[in-house]
Amino acid sequence: MQVKATELRKGMVLIKDNDLQVITDYSHATPGNWRAIIQVKTRSLTTGGNKSFRPAAGDQFETAFLEKKPSQYLYQEANGDYVFMDQETFEQSTISKDLIGEKMWMVKESEVIDVTFHEENPISIDLPTTVTLEVTWAEMAVKGNTATNVKKEAKVETGKMVKVPLHIKEGERIVISTETGEFQKRAQD
Repeated sequence: MQVKATELRKGMVLIKDNDLQVITDYSHATPGNWRAIIQVKTRSLTTGGNKSFRPAAGDQFETAFLEKKPSQYLYQEANGDYVFMDQETFEQSTISKDLIGEKMWMVKESEVIDVTFHEENPISIDLPTTVTLEVTWAEMAVKGNTATNVKKEAKVETGKMVKVPLHIKEGERIVISTETGEFQKRAQD
C-alpha cells in the first residue's frame, strides 16, 4: 500500500531500498509560510541499522503487510538462532539471533509469544510489557546496608543477571520490564 510522507507515523514498517524499515521517530513541522519539513528515522528489521532521511511532502512510500502469530519458543540452535512453532499450523520457523537482539533472555522455553511475519518470513518478536521470572540465585544482603535504592545481583531462571532490591531472595518470582530489562516488583502469585 502506498502512503504519502505526510501520512507516515511512528511504528509503521516501510519497504525502502529493498529492506524492511520500521519508523522509530517522525517529525513534521511547517514553519510559517515555508514548505513542510519532515524528518524520519528508521531501523532496519533485517540488519538492525539506523537511518535518517528527509522526504518531500509528496513522496510516496510502500508500507509492508505484517502478520502476528502466536508462536511457542522451542529452543536455541547451535549457531545461536531461535526456533519457534506456530500455535495454529505447528510449522516451525527460525529467527536469526541478529534480528531479535538482546530480547530473548526474557523468554523461557515453551513460552508462547507473538512472532511478526512478513511474506511468511519471521522478522521479529513482540514481548509483553513485563515478564515474570523466578530468581534462581541472589547475593546475600549485608546487615546494615539499608540505604535507599541499594541493589544486589540476582540470577533469573533464564540465566541473566538482574539488579534487585535487598529483600529479594532465591526462589521468589519477580516482574521485569521488557523495555528496560529492570526489576519492577515482586510477582503477586
